[in-house]
Amino acid sequence: MKKRDEYFDNVRFFLIFLVVFGHLMRPYVYDNPTIYALYMTIYSFHMPAFIFISGFFAKGIMRPGYIKKTAGKLLIPLVIFQVIYAVFYYWIEHEDAPSVSLLIPEWSLWFLISLFFWHVLLLGAVKWLKPLPAMLLALAAGFLIGLVTESLTVLSIGRTFVFFPFFLAGYYVKKEWFQPLFKLSVRLPLLVAAVILFVYFYDHTHLQIEWLFGSKSYAALEAGAAEGLTYRLLVYALNVIMIAFCLSFVPRKPFFFTSWGRNTLYVYLLHGFFVQSSRRVDTLELPPSLFVLFITAVVLTLILASPLTAALFRPFLEQKRPGFLTKKEKKS
Repeated sequence: MKKRDEYFDNVRFFLIFLVVFGHLMRPYVYDNPTIYALYMTIYSFHMPAFIFISGFFAKGIMRPGYIKKTAGKLLIPLVIFQVIYAVFYYWIEHEDAPSVSLLIPEWSLWFLISLFFWHVLLLGAVKWLKPLPAMLLALAAGFLIGLVTESLTVLSIGRTFVFFPFFLAGYYVKKEWFQPLFKLSVRLPLLVAAVILFVYFYDHTHLQIEWLFGSKSYAALEAGAAEGLTYRLLVYALNVIMIAFCLSFVPRKPFFFTSWGRNTLYVYLLHGFFVQSSRRVDTLELPPSLFVLFITAVVLTLILASPLTAALFRPFLEQKRPGFLTKKEKKS
């Protein structure tokens, strides 16, 4: 059995923690410039980095049945959780009746359908194009999709094309290409760049956070074509720098949670019920402190990424036997 790379498990765990932390901070971004700056800094890289790493692990795309297996792994949970979220919102918001849509993903579920489409697009790119033309075409699509004035949330079409270049780049990257990131001469400039970005966001709390989401057209963000294309270029540049920053500082040695980095799907799908419920608690006169939000994110991530959670939800989310049953069968 091939040994898992502890570094990439650490990367996944760290990024899924940032997903949870970012979602917890979202209601308070305009209440505090520190929260705003931290939120914007995190969103400048955490999903692009996640998508980049997902592409890195899609190198088996040409294997027979790969797309079919990916469809089952992603689209079945998508449909299940679309229904669950509809019932959940009906319950907490006291709506007249649950509303289920299979065309517009609920909240964070956009990632599942986009991830499926990224695999399909990757298969086409690998079959018919060389790396450079494929990257240029992916970037062109990422720029041009912002010019579409129709809703870009249908089937997560906007984010699919905006973020596909990172998935494609991850596929083409080789493991040894990560090594320069761990040099001090590279880490220090990246750290300085990250600090500068944080300070800039701290002093410019009027910037639209939606530019980092990739889910809206330029017109919806009140920008003309030229302005929108320029902003997209700047965001792409920030994404690349901050992805490098993130990957350069994630530790390579194992920790107790390292192997839990393979359980990011459970965290991603399940943390929303806590986050969405917490956003509807209006009994607090003041928003929680940043420290409280951080600790909550840590605890929630650890619980949902734990082997126990994975064992309990594996049959439901991955159509596999519970982890503890599998282990018993191997021993017998």
